[in-house]
Amino acid sequence: MSRAYLGIDVGTYQTKGVVVSGTGEVLAATNRSHRMIVPQPGWAEHDAERDWWGEFASIARQLVTECGLPAEAIRAVGASGIGPCMLPVDADNRPLMNAVLYGVDTRAHEEIAELTDRIGADTLLQRTGNPLTSQSVGPKILWLKRHRPEIYRDAAAFVNSTTFLVERLTGQRVLDHYSAASFQPLYDPARHDWADDLCAGIVERERLPELLWTSEIAGTVTAQAAAETGLAPGTPVIAGTIDAAAEAVSVGVARPGQMMLMYGSTIFMILVTADPARDRRLWSAPWLFPGQYALMSGLATSGTLTQWFREQFARDLAKDGAMGRLAEEAAASPPGANGLIVLPYFSGERTPLHDPHAKGMIFGLDLTHSRGDVYRGVLEGIAYGVRHVLETYEDIGNRPDEICAVGGGTNNEVWSQAVSDASGEAQVLRRETIGASFGNAFLAAVGVGDAAPADIDSWNPVVGRVEPRAAHAGTYDRGFGTYRELYERTRDLMRPPAEPYRDGIG
Repeated sequence: MSRAYLGIDVGTYQTKGVVVSGTGEVLAATNRSHRMIVPQPGWAEHDAERDWWGEFASIARQLVTECGLPAEAIRAVGASGIGPCMLPVDADNRPLMNAVLYGVDTRAHEEIAELTDRIGADTLLQRTGNPLTSQSVGPKILWLKRHRPEIYRDAAAFVNSTTFLVERLTGQRVLDHYSAASFQPLYDPARHDWADDLCAGIVERERLPELLWTSEIAGTVTAQAAAETGLAPGTPVIAGTIDAAAEAVSVGVARPGQMMLMYGSTIFMILVTADPARDRRLWSAPWLFPGQYALMSGLATSGTLTQWFREQFARDLAKDGAMGRLAEEAAASPPGANGLIVLPYFSGERTPLHDPHAKGMIFGLDLTHSRGDVYRGVLEGIAYGVRHVLETYEDIGNRPDEICAVGGGTNNEVWSQAVSDASGEAQVLRRETIGASFGNAFLAAVGVGDAAPADIDSWNPVVGRVEPRAAHAGTYDRGFGTYRELYERTRDLMRPPAEPYRDGIG
């Protein structure tokens, strides 16, 4: 019987799934769409029952039917989801409220400041490898304890999206070490375990998942899950991971020095390192496999911002073709967007600023500018954000030797070229750009011993490169200087009236 592997990823706006053969051929693929719930400014949520499990089960049923193989041919299942996020569940793994999402949800900024003061910024960096930011799960659990005490009291556990899905499939509540690092300050990466002293006052460790490595088998598909998904009972399910990590694997990030640049709802970057590295401006974690480490970074908006632009300023365009038309208009604008500079901080900013109060800005407008100029400015603003992060990596001696690009933005040539031009770095493109769902299928194959991490190069070979154009280096150097100066000159004006400036890293 042919061997195949199911991978499903729950993202901010889409759930994607694939069935992949043992040689990396995509046998079937599909997706579902959902929306981020924004009850008030600074909050971002999902309905976990509907958006996570409902779409996972629906996609699994469709793919099992369409892949051309019996359900028993699927050797293993890999899942990933947006992270870090926080979902309180009862003893039966039923959500007690909407899931609180990753760094775009900034509701816990007071808890971040309080915990940083209580534990100490230096101690946090030494013990957990990370500062506390809006990307941290621990402060969000503390926020729940303070503001929704009845839900906190009734919660049997606090989980992320992958844990929720894997438990629905197997009945086992597990979390991989890479994802656990985003539960700071609760996780000790040196010991690969929950830190009892840092959990104190936030949550009991008994209400946190069991820890595994990403490709370890968490359990097998239960009879109930089989009935809902169409999978065969007893199919192995790996522990899984956060979407960005699975996406990195999907495009060949398999050794130290390689970096994934993900063009998604947000920009996310993961650099694999041979040794642990810590810097308050970035995030660090154990990598998916023992003995390797990761330095991560992320912008707060990217695809979210391009979608916002389309919804607000391209209502005259048919929805299906709007992004392509906007890309054409941006291509007609020269590098530098005729002098426009956009700060893409429309949901605050994550790395390296860690400023939840940062605001978006379109600078330099006059009556000669077109919609294409402004859209190009948006794309270039995101590119400047990538450059800012890459310079931060270089500051601590960890500049990547290869950048592997993935995500929907790679289909926008203006955007990907702007990133290479602004940063001076080439980007490698792989044959399959499906992303995390493909990576999950590969990790599932690793989990049951059918593949080794290095085999991703044969599953997904390199098919192209985006090279920086030296002729435009001066334009982007000047633009980047203005980009940096605009934030420094206006950041105090971005604060709430009674709140002095204090960044999210202490």
